[in-house]
Amino acid sequence: MSTPKTIASLSEILPQVPLNSRIFIGSGCAEPQELVRQLVENAHYFADAEIFHLLTAGRSDYVDSKYRNNFRHNAFFIGSNVREAAMMGEADYTPIFLSELPNLFERGQLPVDLALIQVSPPDAQGYCSLGVSVDVVKSAAAVARFIVAQVNPHMPRTLGDGFLHVSQIHYLLECAEPILELKPSEPDEVALQIGAHIARLISDGSTLQMGIGSIPEAVLRMLGDKNDLGIHTEMFSDGVVPLVKKGVINGRRKTLHCNKIITSFVMGSKPLYDFVHDNPGVEFHPSIYTNDPFIISRNQQMVAINSALEVDLTGQVCADSLGHRFFSGIGGQVDFIRGALRRRQTDHRAALDCKRRHAFTHRG
Repeated sequence: MSTPKTIASLSEILPQVPLNSRIFIGSGCAEPQELVRQLVENAHYFADAEIFHLLTAGRSDYVDSKYRNNFRHNAFFIGSNVREAAMMGEADYTPIFLSELPNLFERGQLPVDLALIQVSPPDAQGYCSLGVSVDVVKSAAAVARFIVAQVNPHMPRTLGDGFLHVSQIHYLLECAEPILELKPSEPDEVALQIGAHIARLISDGSTLQMGIGSIPEAVLRMLGDKNDLGIHTEMFSDGVVPLVKKGVINGRRKTLHCNKIITSFVMGSKPLYDFVHDNPGVEFHPSIYTNDPFIISRNQQMVAINSALEVDLTGQVCADSLGHRFFSGIGGQVDFIRGALRRRQTDHRAALDCKRRHAFTHRG
């Protein structure tokens, strides 16, 4: 196994990196903030480099117009930090199902010259955890020509399929700084009413997927009287934790990963990060697994809860744009709608088969 080199600055390795590199930045609240700062500081080195990521929660100075000759930004999900640039045509958006994004890396359709990621310190066996965001990070790192990892002791060590051995990382940059946090949304009265309506549709023993925002938060607040709920989702936030501590969410009736919360990333506050740290009840897996509709459909009583931005008079739902303007992205919503629907269709067919067998036996 090779030994990674510890560097003090990203500039130390730039002579090895193409000027027009494809640069991947780690996702969500696990964004490597120090590496992003140093990337922008060295913008003069790059010419027409492409920066891409799923979603980031930190600074995005690279979309500033003064760097237009150095960087071109390409988001697979538009966050608030790059939304204006995307709307102005100064940044790109590539629509794609989250379950299919890792295939672009693995098939070589989206080569990665430089991956900037953030990890926990290596354990006694040399494994670093990708922490609060595994999603597409592990897939991008697997094919990257150069991997630079910001090693941060504040990064939670999360369990599941989100580890990289130090021998798989080319360069380490040690920097301790707080992990980015996303303050939970406070639902208003309308959101709480919507949450109450949705909660009435959820049966005991259901496995849930829900995103982030005031509606999912409102739904979670209305589930206190439920029993044996499970979680299989692409992400979750703070609202799940009280229900776990109360025993409402325990995964006892899950038909896949019984007693486990399955996710690919989390975004929220430090108490949430403390909850997932070294917690064997929570497993982080890459998006190619968590968001696979066929995997999702193996959860009995699977319930997918998602928000809409617009609904027309025919019932068509739009969740990624407002009029002609892109707002967010496809993300994992369609993956989970397909997975939950497939589960429902499977259960329905099984029930029909049972009735037919019963009727045949009765006639016989």
